[in-house]
Amino acid sequence: MRHWTSEERKRQSALIRRWKPWKSSTGPKTEDGKEISKMNAHKHGLRGQEIKRMRDLLKAQLDVLYEMQRQKGGK
Repeated sequence: MRHWTSEERKRQSALIRRWKPWKSSTGPKTEDGKEISKMNAHKHGLRGQEIKRMRDLLKAQLDVLYEMQRQKGGK
């Protein structure tokens, strides 16, 4: 693995800022590419918003089942 000196990092950073490769990016053109790129927003695997909502719903369901089981055993 390459180890950059601080001078090399500064020079590379300046070159990239001058080059601005992000300006020529046009995004996905095909439907397959669009399907793939829309998943880019799902960051951190199991920490995405949809997963959090599903986890919260599952926890609520388990809490209800636990409470029902506790009440059933208490009678």
